[in-house]
Amino acid sequence: MGVEAAPAAGQLATRESALALRDVTKRYGATTAVDGLTFTVHAGEIFGLLGPNGAGKTTTISMVCGLFPPTEGTITVGGYDTVRQSNEAKRIIGVVPQDLAIYPTLSTVDNLMFFGSMYGLRGRMLADRVREALELVGLSERARQPITTFSGGMKRRANIAAGLLHHPRLLLMDEPTVGVDPQSRNHIFECIRRLNRELGMTVIYSSHYMEEVEALCARIAIVDHGRLIALDTRDGLVAQLGGGIVYLGLSNVDAELVGRLAALRLVAEVELVEPSAPSTDTDRILKCTTHDAQGALLEMIPTTTAAGVRITSLEISAPNLESVFLHLTGKSLRE
Repeated sequence: MGVEAAPAAGQLATRESALALRDVTKRYGATTAVDGLTFTVHAGEIFGLLGPNGAGKTTTISMVCGLFPPTEGTITVGGYDTVRQSNEAKRIIGVVPQDLAIYPTLSTVDNLMFFGSMYGLRGRMLADRVREALELVGLSERARQPITTFSGGMKRRANIAAGLLHHPRLLLMDEPTVGVDPQSRNHIFECIRRLNRELGMTVIYSSHYMEEVEALCARIAIVDHGRLIALDTRDGLVAQLGGGIVYLGLSNVDAELVGRLAALRLVAEVELVEPSAPSTDTDRILKCTTHDAQGALLEMIPTTTAAGVRITSLEISAPNLESVFLHLTGKSLRE
């Protein structure tokens, strides 16, 4: 697991804790959805929560929101315990849920006026906050039109606006770009950066899209099967892979060859993996984590040749966030 690295320069307003999870577990009968999560999000930070589908991201966000308590452990938001001081914690949280939480037959203005009143906003302040939110998400000119006439991206932006009306200190965004076009996605990204830059808002961005998390977040937590498996800056996470990964398809593999390859100077680890697609040439693929992929390959070729083994496929994965993600969570599709 990566050590919590220092956030990028200028990204944080302070080192104050906006959110802290300590040994948080959530069980549903015999199923453990979240398993001992511990991490801290600093005030003013854009923090990424990255994981495959079913990793426990939405369950974690739901507990932070106070929708239900953890089975074990504690969660504090701005110093408030989400169970013992739930009202205080909820006042400083804004939520953009994965599923749209707006009324489709109402206009954007009517939706925002309703949600703003639920936050306790009234009169001039409510009108000003609605106007501000509409401008921020780029929907001022469509304010009076019903949500049913909107594209998927516009609906997502209206959903974001509803979570901003009370100027939360902590904004939780759960898969906010699902089903949106690239233009709307870029607009959402700019909204997030503005909220962070101009209002000092802390943002937790939960997604399984690596490029989005990489583009926005100072630090990234990777979760899988409800557990935290890495937490660092993007560069810190990538550094864990060293020089990249070589996927070596071979006509035959035995323990002796695996041992010879693992002993090579530029090879850090060798693991037998299943092929991503059926092959008539080989069903044996070695995943070789290296200190230098090109140099390691030059060592591997004579080693396999000397063993009388034919190379049937070759793939070199340069170190990036995607390769880190796949290395930590596996390549198999999970639903």
